[in-house]
Amino acid sequence: MNTEVVKGFRDFTGENAEKRKIVKDLIVSTFEKYGFEPAETPIIESEEFVKGENKKDEAVSEIYKLKDKGNRDLALRYEFTFQLDRISKNKKLPYKRYQIGEVFRDEPTNTRRFRQFTQCDIDIVGSNVKDEAEILAAANEVLNSLKIKNEIYVGNRALLNEIMNEEGINSEKEQVMREIDKLDKLSEKEVIENLKKFKAQKLVEIFKQQENYFKKYKNYAQFEELKKYCSFYGIKVNFQPSLVRGLSYYNGNVWEIKTEEIAETICGGGSYKINETQATGIAFGLDRLLLLVKPLPIKEKTLVLSLDQDKEAIKLTKTLREKGEKVVIFYGKPTKALEYANSYNINKVIFIGEEEIKKGKVKVKDMKTGKESFLKL
Repeated sequence: MNTEVVKGFRDFTGENAEKRKIVKDLIVSTFEKYGFEPAETPIIESEEFVKGENKKDEAVSEIYKLKDKGNRDLALRYEFTFQLDRISKNKKLPYKRYQIGEVFRDEPTNTRRFRQFTQCDIDIVGSNVKDEAEILAAANEVLNSLKIKNEIYVGNRALLNEIMNEEGINSEKEQVMREIDKLDKLSEKEVIENLKKFKAQKLVEIFKQQENYFKKYKNYAQFEELKKYCSFYGIKVNFQPSLVRGLSYYNGNVWEIKTEEIAETICGGGSYKINETQATGIAFGLDRLLLLVKPLPIKEKTLVLSLDQDKEAIKLTKTLREKGEKVVIFYGKPTKALEYANSYNINKVIFIGEEEIKKGKVKVKDMKTGKESFLKL
């Protein structure tokens, strides 16, 4: 039997799993600090619902399809936003929810791209520009807490449409936006050549203009107001008129957060309509965050070794756990206990035997330095 992990999927154990938990816990505590409530949704949905109205989206074309015993067409979720459509119905607005969980895409893999990955979303249904600023403030706090240097870039889809209208680009706008979206992937020359097919090459020169140039457009005011509210949170945002993001649904301000340490975007989002209600949100990929996080302080563990003194060993273990310590209890020989402690990066080993109980002191071995000390029971 082949027990190898399927390509594009991974196991997480030991220190890797602990780091993931630390980062997830920090994200959750930040989201909840901003008043977002948790939500959980099924991994499997009907294929029709998963595809939704975004059938042309590249991500939708990469969904995992499956059938159940009733021959129903099902699919694994590829994101959380389409499920927000269902769970936000009849909620008192604004509805603020966060969700952290696994999403799936049947796409080519590489060292940084997997078919199962953990996504962390916050969204506000029933939003305005003030909520957009709060979304960016929450995201900024997560990154600052993880000591990840970052820059926030903001564009506006309504502004982009207005610019295209002004330039007489009234048809094939979606294709034009697809080409614009390649500005950070292809050379400027290649993008201009591609835009010539739609007589839209002038857009590249417009995007190079200083921010003041764009004040003549009506929809620039949306970005300007967001910029103002972000300043109230002490956040700087950079204007990027060529920013496109998801073609199918964004209708206002859109954003990406980047760092100099990797080429890929750390997280992104924007404002869109859901159930005919204005909403806004941002999504983090946990794996991408972990690439950028410096070494994390993992809480130390202690091993209590019972040398035929199980009752006292359990009593001490219980006391340490009540104090919030991470404790493993071990029954067996000292050599085996020390091997075990080394295998699992356990920092301290406490020996409890008959002699220790008589003296009222226990021997504590520091596994990093090898030093031994004695502490009162």
